[in-house]
Amino acid sequence: MDSINQFLIDMFGPLGPLYAVGGLGLVLVVATLPMFLKKQVDPLDKLSREKHEEAAKSDKQGLRSKKNAPDKMQKLEKYKSFLEPNDEEEYSAIQLKLLQAGYPGKNAVRSFHFAQFALGLGMLVLGVGYAVLNSATGETTTQSLILSVLIPGAVGYMAPKYWVTRRAETRKEEITNGFPDALDMMLVCVEAGQSLDQSIMRVGKELRAGFPSLADEFEIVAWELKAGKDRIQVLRDMGERAGVPDVASFVTVLIQSATFGTSIAEALRVYAGEMRDKRVMRAEEKANTLPTKMTLATMMLTVPPLLIILIGPSVYAVGETLSSISF
Repeated sequence: MDSINQFLIDMFGPLGPLYAVGGLGLVLVVATLPMFLKKQVDPLDKLSREKHEEAAKSDKQGLRSKKNAPDKMQKLEKYKSFLEPNDEEEYSAIQLKLLQAGYPGKNAVRSFHFAQFALGLGMLVLGVGYAVLNSATGETTTQSLILSVLIPGAVGYMAPKYWVTRRAETRKEEITNGFPDALDMMLVCVEAGQSLDQSIMRVGKELRAGFPSLADEFEIVAWELKAGKDRIQVLRDMGERAGVPDVASFVTVLIQSATFGTSIAEALRVYAGEMRDKRVMRAEEKANTLPTKMTLATMMLTVPPLLIILIGPSVYAVGETLSSISF
């Protein structure tokens, strides 16, 4: 590495290693872009495009709008393989993670990958600029130049994933905290004579102020039931979207109640009582772990000042004594 570094400095000056790294990155980008942008025409897409063109010709009033729509779709299709995983399992896993984080949009996966690509490339450019300024002000090693370029790019690429993970954890915590109250309200609605669908809609409206994430889940369930989707499948989708064990258990209870024909009100009463007890147990668990968490802080913030107060004067006196004896 030292010989290569010296050779580059002799050839291109002090910025020779940086030029070499930038040139290598540019070559890699140019070599990989055709692989992502090149896409073979799918026969099904071609057939669908022909149907759209025929429909556009038959409808004279909407001719202009229908001509622009296929062009836009073609432009998006060019980058589809670049912004979306080709593996169906990987795509489903990312989509589920985004749903649990509160991003149910149709283009959520594309937006996520575009954010990773844009932030990674942008931070990489900033890293190159910082490396150029740093090398211009002083002498730097090749290792420091490479790290100053690659570390910002890696941080920019991983930042959207970290954000989605943190948002999903926060959303799960919010759903867990508000779920016992939702069950109590649902039990009151059912015992008042409302159906399960009506109680879900009412609970979704009432929880909007305190727990918006849980309210969103109940509203999605209500709209899917209105659209005619199977109730069991709707409840299972809710448990999968929430990603909370309490919601998954609640879905199982409702499915079993509907399957065996038992009373939904009785099942809600029993499960709501269990959720209240579980919430109290979680609060007691956090309270019991608090002294253990405070032990380290107490030792770090209390013991050193106490030792300074108790031992400091003695150490000062010993020092004064030793200095007098030496003189």
